[in-house]
Amino acid sequence: MKIFSRYIATAYAKMLGLCLGAFIAIYLVVDFLEKIGRFARANAEWKFIALFFLTRVPEIICQTASMAVLMATLLTLGMLSLNSELTAMRGCGLSLARITAPIFAIAFAVSLSTLFVSEFVMPRCNTQGQYIREVLIDKKSPSTFFRQQNIWHKDENYILKARLFDPATGNLKGITLWKTGTEMEPQQRIEATQGELRGNDWLFRDVVIREMAGGNIISTKSFPALLVKLNLKAADLKVVGKFSDNMGIRELISYCDKLRKGGYDPTRFLAQMHSRISLSFAPVIMAFIGIPFAMRGGRSSGIALGIGTSLGIGFAYFIINSVILSFGQAGVLPPLVSAWATNLIFIMIGIWFGMKVEI
Repeated sequence: MKIFSRYIATAYAKMLGLCLGAFIAIYLVVDFLEKIGRFARANAEWKFIALFFLTRVPEIICQTASMAVLMATLLTLGMLSLNSELTAMRGCGLSLARITAPIFAIAFAVSLSTLFVSEFVMPRCNTQGQYIREVLIDKKSPSTFFRQQNIWHKDENYILKARLFDPATGNLKGITLWKTGTEMEPQQRIEATQGELRGNDWLFRDVVIREMAGGNIISTKSFPALLVKLNLKAADLKVVGKFSDNMGIRELISYCDKLRKGGYDPTRFLAQMHSRISLSFAPVIMAFIGIPFAMRGGRSSGIALGIGTSLGIGFAYFIINSVILSFGQAGVLPPLVSAWATNLIFIMIGIWFGMKVEI
């Protein structure tokens, strides 16, 4: 690597670290102020509160990395232009593409790192953070947990398994309930397509009851509905309500395939899976669009302009992406299109502004 490339890469990396650290700090402060009242009312221990916010860091990094890359790009190039260093480099015959190559390289490395964190680190941290918040802080039931895309619940002599919990309706789907004896031998197996909470009981629909003895089925009965008393509340199930955040991309693919085979619509989760990939490459998009914005400002590009422009572009990206992605989750647009449409839009904007900059 030549001297000027190392110089630009070092300056950009320092600015990127500063911007990312500032976003993480701001995010944590706002999140702390929002949740501290609730945690105080629950008489939570400070060590659990600290651990909860520590588990939030990987998700914050994934959410703010693109904004940090954009702001670092605008500020770095703005400061180089303000000090006439860009003019000197151009005077030595260096093209804009050659000057900004280290910025693209670092932005691409950030995208790969974000993809790695969202796949291997963030799901585990989200799972642990939910457990800390719901069980250790809010004192909800720890007997309900999420494992291998299934919900399990142990309730005295009942063991419940459900394939899906819908937080919007509070309904369980794909239910299998075993009634066991004192030595855990199966006595009855209840299968239902759906269950909904009715007061202190659960109303199962499209029920098949199989009586068992000695490990064999001795009778089978069907009912359109059946009321079952379980010590299981919707608040307990909300521990796993946003379980898609606890899955990596491979797990989401597997889960969508499982939903499809079970007759359920996986569109919402397919859109989230594609979005997880597309958002990981947002830092490269932000660097691509930030460079022509910085160069258009010339020597007038300062810190205030860089911060304001980056916040405006960043918020516009996330608002547009959220709107388009919601169409994909609702099935109005194909999941792949809804996830990548915003990236394509901002690439076209970057190309349009780049055509006005002298290369």
